Amino acid sequence: MTFPDLISFLDFVRVRSLGTLDTIAAMPNPQAVLAWRPAPGRAHAAWQLMHLGATEDRHLTIRMKLEESAANPEYVRRFAGGSTVDDTIPTVAEIRSYLAERRAALVEFLHTLAPEMVGIKPSDKAYGPYGEWLKLLAWHEAHHQGQLHITLNMYKAAHPAA
Repeated sequence: MTFPDLISFLDFVRVRSLGTLDTIAAMPNPQAVLAWRPAPGRAHAAWQLMHLGATEDRHLTIRMKLEESAANPEYVRRFAGGSTVDDTIPTVAEIRSYLAERRAALVEFLHTLAPEMVGIKPSDKAYGPYGEWLKLLAWHEAHHQGQLHITLNMYKAAHPAA
């Protein structure tokens, strides 16, 4: 498995996540859809999407590049794993921008790595070798895209006029 192969997996799942965001954006009240929760205390659609960006932010900046803080520490605080979902809902444009920014930064970093690094665990903060790590990030996005998809379907069932 090469870095270009792994990047193609990341691209494959991102197209689907952005497709769901496009569906939400085309609805009569996208902000209401993004804010809707399937149950009290559960994650809304906006959280599912922002979580993807926050995960890439934290993994790239703190775990891969070993920097002191994330590129957007506030988004990581609010949307990374272990966060408590709040009621401040980002817009479609904010979500799209953060996802694009974080993915571009990740891919740019991966292009700086030598091909043999795909099998190397770069640090103690690493999930594992880069190749396994990137597979995990692709799986993670597919997992949350599935949660986003079911949240959208539940929203539609609860709001048939939407």
